[in-house]
Amino acid sequence: MLYKFRIVSDEVENFKLEILIDSDDTFMRLRNAIMDAVGYDKSQLDSFFICDDDWTRREEVTLMEMDTDSDEEVYLMEDTPLSELIEDAGQKLMFVFDYVTGRAFFMEMKEIITGKVLHDPLCQRKEGKAPVQLMDIDTFDKSVDKAEAQYSDIDEEFYGDQGYNDDELSSLDGIDGEDI
Repeated sequence: MLYKFRIVSDEVENFKLEILIDSDDTFMRLRNAIMDAVGYDKSQLDSFFICDDDWTRREEVTLMEMDTDSDEEVYLMEDTPLSELIEDAGQKLMFVFDYVTGRAFFMEMKEIITGKVLHDPLCQRKEGKAPVQLMDIDTFDKSVDKAEAQYSDIDEEFYGDQGYNDDELSSLDGIDGEDI
């Protein structure tokens, strides 16, 4: 059985990858396929996070075990097959490639292809240029400050009045013969 993942970045609008990989392959093989496709240095720490539909991080799959005192189960990339944590199309994941700033790729398992086997992961599609792998914290802070400044003038005028007028709502009664 094969899994097809779509990978995008919130930093680069036109960046997109599609990786096809066997469901019995490990997270390490998926990591390496992503890193090879974008040309990132594999010596850096990174992790996968299995997410819910709202992108809330759930289980972490790490490159190496870091917290040996935790009661939570530790999933290591090298030892964890994809099929152990991913079962359904639509499953969301994050791949945190820059631990210092928390920058990540957003991933979704788009398709399950049954009855096929793939010996090596395959990058089926690559569009755009991936964001830089590592960003020093000062540069990251400046980019966040710039983004915040860009939207700082958005106020009540942009969104409309804070309140509403009861007369406005009552004027909607009777549209199409129904009360709203």
